[in-house]
Amino acid sequence: SILMQRRLFLYNFRNLRKAKGRRETYLCYVVKRRDSATSCSLDFGYLRNQMGCHVEVLFLRYIAAWDLDPGRCYRITWFTSWSPCYDCAQHIASFLRSYPNLSLRIFMARLYFCEERKAEPEGLRRLHKAGAQIAIMTFKDYFYCWNTFVENREQAFKGWEGLHENSVHLARKLRRILLPLYEVDDLRDAFKILGL
Repeated sequence: SILMQRRLFLYNFRNLRKAKGRRETYLCYVVKRRDSATSCSLDFGYLRNQMGCHVEVLFLRYIAAWDLDPGRCYRITWFTSWSPCYDCAQHIASFLRSYPNLSLRIFMARLYFCEERKAEPEGLRRLHKAGAQIAIMTFKDYFYCWNTFVENREQAFKGWEGLHENSVHLARKLRRILLPLYEVDDLRDAFKILGL
């Protein structure tokens, strides 16, 4: 099925602060082609990790096989159950540099950090610097995913207790991770304005 089962979505995308037992990453995606002021939806669906391959790399392989027209602009939106690990962030950043006509927005349910390396924050900074727009999922994003990617049988999305509070907490954490980048960008802009 192209649509995800409700229980699978609710279990894997729940934005818990401690998501014990949730080892897989799920990625819901929408691919659009921009034609001047309008956009045309080309594909949507969801993927999950496969043995030995993270879902982000699977998606990059999938989209690279499309042989995208370099003269057209494409916009990809991801909703992921976990933020990318350091290695995946590097792959995505490299991919974005190879396809300047492609923009990527990533909305994440939770932030993933490997305790032994703690390189993931740097990976997210590099990904952001490569042009990816990254944010934490809010109620509005969950609502959209429920209506777009989930076999919901016409049932309305109902948020769980703590959804909003956890989104705010994670968004602040992501902002702190990206803060050094924002400060550098703000300084560059200030220097440009001053002619320095």
